[in-house]
Amino acid sequence: MSNILRLMLLAASSALLVGCAGTNFKRPDSGALEVGKSTAAQITQVMGAPQQTGELLRNGEKLKQSRYAYAEGAGSGKYPGVTPARAQVFLTFNDVLVAEEFVSSFPNDATDFDDTKVSAITKGKSTRAEVTALLGNPNGKGVHPFIKNKTETAFIYSYSHVKGSVFNMKFYAKTLIVSFDAAGVVTDVEYTSTGEK
Repeated sequence: MSNILRLMLLAASSALLVGCAGTNFKRPDSGALEVGKSTAAQITQVMGAPQQTGELLRNGEKLKQSRYAYAEGAGSGKYPGVTPARAQVFLTFNDVLVAEEFVSSFPNDATDFDDTKVSAITKGKSTRAEVTALLGNPNGKGVHPFIKNKTETAFIYSYSHVKGSVFNMKFYAKTLIVSFDAAGVVTDVEYTSTGEK
């Protein structure tokens, strides 16, 4: 899913480096949509019609995507030279929301996280509360089949940005997915990063 967000932000940022790209959207209020419970119709009711839809194969299952993205070519991002952009992706399976992820490089809601602390998360020992204390609230959540185990849940931390011009664009992205068992103990840690900050 983070690859989709990376592509969306890249497209939104490069489409119009002067002016705006996409349609600005409001991130859903906490509790407005719930992973594992909300339906595709409820997503549309809260967010409006998606800008793009598609499919994603994850853990052997085909998930449906609803995507929203926005970028401001004339604005300033979280860091110098960064094109401010935000994106939201919802994944559904059998009409139920199984993952959602929000990423932003706007200064007021940037989703950057301290990746130097990822090594402090220990499988079989760290808890959900400890991960939150370490990294803050996640900017996404997921359940099966977004993650492998049917009884587990996941926190998603992600950040992406684009720098430069259309002819010299530099892209940076990182994603952390932390899975928890029913007792709230970490069972898996997946971290990836691409590009240079």
